[in-house]
Amino acid sequence: MASYFRPTELSQALAALSECALTIVAGATDYYPTQVGRRADHDILDPSAIEALHGIEAEGDYWRIGAMTTWRDLMDAELPPCFDGLKAAARQVGGPQIQNTATIAGNLCNASPAADGVPPLLCLEAEVVLQCRVGARRVPLSKFILGNRRTVLAPDEMLTAIEVPQHLEQARSGFIKLGARSSLVISIVMAAGVLQLDGAGRVMRAGLSVGACSEVAQRLSVLEAALVGQVPIGDLVKPEHFATLSPLDDHRGTAGYRLDAAVTLVRRLLEELSP
Repeated sequence: MASYFRPTELSQALAALSECALTIVAGATDYYPTQVGRRADHDILDPSAIEALHGIEAEGDYWRIGAMTTWRDLMDAELPPCFDGLKAAARQVGGPQIQNTATIAGNLCNASPAADGVPPLLCLEAEVVLQCRVGARRVPLSKFILGNRRTVLAPDEMLTAIEVPQHLEQARSGFIKLGARSSLVISIVMAAGVLQLDGAGRVMRAGLSVGACSEVAQRLSVLEAALVGQVPIGDLVKPEHFATLSPLDDHRGTAGYRLDAAVTLVRRLLEELSP
């Protein structure tokens, strides 16, 4: 018989994870659809009652996003411009019911190649905090997701927070998603960007990433380097900047279409972020 545990303290949750195999279910918007027609055989850990996992706040040199923070919480929070891209992604995660329930951390742990939260957070140089009973470790988001539905999270660990460095606060940011419609749809391609500009509108630091074009969303490091010192215009984007991507053919689009779309979206994104 499957069990259900809803602790009120983080220490209780971590102790339970150290003692037996538990499936952590937060918003459950990805978990429950996969269980339709199946016998309930997972022992569930529900962290929703742990107050320490909720909310967004500045802590030291970072903005901390608690693991139980929903997309709606993010959209409603007063945050600096660098979060505009992540907020734009939040508005396209399902409909209002999903946004009110689904968590940002769950989107990362689900590790879908089309996870909307990953490209914006990659551009923000985000790290995830992974805790177990004996301590915590910080892992760059770029190293947290290993592949489709695979992460470095150990069985006795829980993702408790996402941290974004404050030095990016005043950077311009954006997000563009291509799908069969504007929301309530899995991405065909998505692009996110964070640009720090000088007084003349030239790029001092660039973060650009593309999702749904590889098993894991990727930063476009060659293009980022090429943009430094330049006014960010779409003409600077070349197809060779996307050589590290490896899109697949599926019912949403061919690999060739995805690559062409990625180039177009990044060009549009740079135009939007230009002064």
